Amino acid sequence: MTEHNEGRVREDPATGEGPVTGEDSSERRGKPSSHHGDNDRERDLATELAELARSLQQEPDSDAVLAGFVHAALELIPGVDEGSVSVVIGRKNVGSRGASGDLPARIDALQMETGEGPCLEAAYEHRTVRVPDMAHEERWPLFAQRATEAGAKGMLSIQLWVEGDDLGALNLYSYEANAFTDESENVGLLVASHAAVAFAEAEKSRQLHAAVDSRDAIGQAKGILMERHKVTGDQAFFVLSMASQRSNTKLKDVADHLITSGELPAKKTAR
Repeated sequence: MTEHNEGRVREDPATGEGPVTGEDSSERRGKPSSHHGDNDRERDLATELAELARSLQQEPDSDAVLAGFVHAALELIPGVDEGSVSVVIGRKNVGSRGASGDLPARIDALQMETGEGPCLEAAYEHRTVRVPDMAHEERWPLFAQRATEAGAKGMLSIQLWVEGDDLGALNLYSYEANAFTDESENVGLLVASHAAVAFAEAEKSRQLHAAVDSRDAIGQAKGILMERHKVTGDQAFFVLSMASQRSNTKLKDVADHLITSGELPAKKTAR
């Protein structure tokens, strides 16, 4: 466990111990408080989240899945006032998905502008990052100052996934300092683990549907060419492929264009 003067970064919050300061955030938000080692509560939460994950996997897109888990985070995690999933592309472009309000989007924009912050730290360097009091945070001075001015007094970031230079982190915010506790981290890790699995399944389903839609569109376009020009399926596919190369257009888009307009896309000319 690595200690910092203001806030803590821990790779395994489930086994670490640390001071809890400030008002009991579970009382502040009206959530039931529990103690370390309360296995029954953790099992109940895990069961609830597993059921939530299964239900959200039926949603049409991954944004709906992430929004569902952000809502669960607000309901279940002590100290949380706002939340979002931050998605970072290429280690620098930060965007909010499933945001509960305007604050997460503003904070993500600040992390992108300053190139620093808890989300980037959690996603790339550590599994979990807690900021008890943003006004006294020393790890990212520029970000911390501007985040405090924006209204984020406390922050908790938990890694969701890392794929090359792309990543996702569950970002949780408090309007009060010292609102996040060890319990917040423990429950947050439960929410994050189920969210990551559900998101991965939703993405896999989306990609499968996209592949099926692409195959159907190409098959329909091939049928049009076969009927119109009395050619074989292989010959029709060759025509579509050549049109894709000449127009610098994806094969599915060529097929969609033919289906909707009856024509192949025109060759793009160099400027």
